[in-house]
Amino acid sequence: MLKNLTAGALVAAAGLALSATQAGAAGCPVKDTIKFAGLDWGSNHFHVAVAQVLVEKGWGCKSESIPTTTAPSLNALAKGDLHINMEIWYANNREIWDKMKASGKVMEPGGVSITGAIQGFFVPRFLIEGDKKRGIKAAAPGLKSVSDLAKYTKLFEDPEEPSKGRFYNCKIGWNCERVNTKKMQSYGLDKTFTNFRPGTGEALAAAIASAYKRGKPVVAYYWGPTWLLGKYDMVMLKEPEYNEETWKKLDKAKSGKGMMATAYPTIQVIVGMNKKFAAAAGPITAMLSKYHLDTDTVNKALVYMRENKDKTGAKAAANFLKNNEAIWTKWVPADIAAKVKAAL
Repeated sequence: MLKNLTAGALVAAAGLALSATQAGAAGCPVKDTIKFAGLDWGSNHFHVAVAQVLVEKGWGCKSESIPTTTAPSLNALAKGDLHINMEIWYANNREIWDKMKASGKVMEPGGVSITGAIQGFFVPRFLIEGDKKRGIKAAAPGLKSVSDLAKYTKLFEDPEEPSKGRFYNCKIGWNCERVNTKKMQSYGLDKTFTNFRPGTGEALAAAIASAYKRGKPVVAYYWGPTWLLGKYDMVMLKEPEYNEETWKKLDKAKSGKGMMATAYPTIQVIVGMNKKFAAAAGPITAMLSKYHLDTDTVNKALVYMRENKDKTGAKAAANFLKNNEAIWTKWVPADIAAKVKAAL
């Protein structure tokens, strides 16, 4: 029976369960400890921490975050070893996720943990517009798109190869490093910029942050939501509008030379659940169907985590719930919201 329920039917059933039980007054709808996918990056830590507070303080459930990485987490979700994944980057995992949904083992309650997740080539805003407070004049007022970078090679001079500018790519081994290398070839930037690959993601962030704080030019790949884009005012340079066919061809190609390139797709980051658990979890499934945060909100949470040395996201979750009742109280019934507020 459960196998044949659609995601919409599950959410509708969850809504009926809420009415029938007066919004979860009977307590936790599941007996087992709720197991979240503890994916190893900041925004997921934050989302899991928020959801854990809601299920524990609102419904009185027990929960835990199980350390994992993307592919194993999706397999565990299908098997039922994990119950909830708060952050599935659909565009990056489309093939495996669609296959799992077709099998009837997983579902999407409809929640969106991040709307408008972005990635691209960034420069500090002060390069384009200046910064009167810091006494910085606009060094590149005409810099609006990736195609403009060739005019500003000297501005981004590579200290190790002064005849070229330096582009900070992703860490070697990340998929974005491979894509960006082909983009550089497509745009002809490989002729005027060195393709500098930091050894770690943290080293990439440190290079951008250091240049920003010193008021120096830097052009780099980055993505959001991240603490860096929440803390520093960066501008994403324009690329040709995203085209799925162009993207697929570039992704499969060994080289970007002679190829067309396109902007990265804007990604919705979705919530995923084990389907049997979702049917049993009633009001919690309904809550996750309404879970919705934008990139700016998550950026701010990530800045809070970094500034407060909050590796688990627990402090950021408490801060968010205390200061954003207008957002999260729409996800849960009034009696559950009251319990959470009391606990905070």
